[in-house]
Amino acid sequence: MHQDAVKPGERVILVDDLIATGGTAEGACKLLKQIGAEVIAACFVIDLPELGGAQKIRAMGIPVQSLVEFSGH
Repeated sequence: MHQDAVKPGERVILVDDLIATGGTAEGACKLLKQIGAEVIAACFVIDLPELGGAQKIRAMGIPVQSLVEFSGH
């Protein structure tokens, strides 16, 4: 991510296709916060809840929404 992609103080929503363990989303949220953005939510098409990724993002104080959950993975 380029430093000038988001300006300090901007409110952003992280959008991705899948959340599994949450490592990529967590890294993206940390990068956004590091450059001064406020991550107001994280949205995903698919959540694999048993892998704990969405919970990891919620623990960062970021609300999480997903369209579909697939259990049992």
